[in-house]
Amino acid sequence: MKAILYYFALPWIYLISILPFWLLYRVSDFLFVVLYYVLGYRKKVIYPNLRNAFPEKSENEIRVIAKKFYRYFCDLILETIKSITISPSALRKRVTFDPEALALLKKFYQRDQSLVAVLGHWGNWELGGARFALEPLHTLAIIYHPLKNEYFESLVVHMRTRLGNRLYPMKETYRRIISDRSEITATAFIADQTPSNPAGAYWMEFLNQDTPVFLGPERVARKHKYPCIYISVNQPRRGYYYITAELLAEFPEKLQENELTRLHTKKLEEDIKKQPEIWLWGHRRWKHSRKSPD
Repeated sequence: MKAILYYFALPWIYLISILPFWLLYRVSDFLFVVLYYVLGYRKKVIYPNLRNAFPEKSENEIRVIAKKFYRYFCDLILETIKSITISPSALRKRVTFDPEALALLKKFYQRDQSLVAVLGHWGNWELGGARFALEPLHTLAIIYHPLKNEYFESLVVHMRTRLGNRLYPMKETYRRIISDRSEITATAFIADQTPSNPAGAYWMEFLNQDTPVFLGPERVARKHKYPCIYISVNQPRRGYYYITAELLAEFPEKLQENELTRLHTKKLEEDIKKQPEIWLWGHRRWKHSRKSPD
């Protein structure tokens, strides 16, 4: 059944992927109508998430953000499919680097210094990662959760690695980092996912809610003494992205425990408040509650 679904979907996926951008966004406009008005996709998750995150906003303001999010989410889906075949020249046109971000990365690359990169589901992280691969700097090693469907998993691996990036399955992170110690890598964590073990996470306030935060970036940075940078994939206008980077800690092992986690989580919160519609509000980010000590 998995194979049947894959081979049925594959021609449509590639058809969407080769569409010119102007037509891709017309398809996205149609998809928005279907998801928002016809299917009401995850409205029972998205609206409460927005209301809890922004209690100071009126219901009309929440509705405006929600609609903008749905439009962006449709763009994100189709842009991600587009990344299967997008050319390097088109990628350079659509996604640009802030010169200071490149200078920061180059500084550590010239020192033969690997690092940890932290970002969130804000902006198009897929196109941002692909664009990173075009720079003659660190090899980007992306931490990810493999899909259960092995057919779609092979497609995702191809999409994310075809320009030179590397993937580390979540459960193999530490082993793969050690095996690649001779190379100059940037180990990339998308750190706003819900931890699989919230009891072992760090709890803090994030978007006005008590939130478990994944400790992987801090643990890797401290253990291997890798500098940690925070990356933002900003969207100045539809279909275009601008990557910025900020050094959070050059020597993370010298920080207090959990300080690095607080730093990158607060940076993401700042980004979300600046442009809330390009964060993944359909994610069940707050499905866990902190357990009181016995």
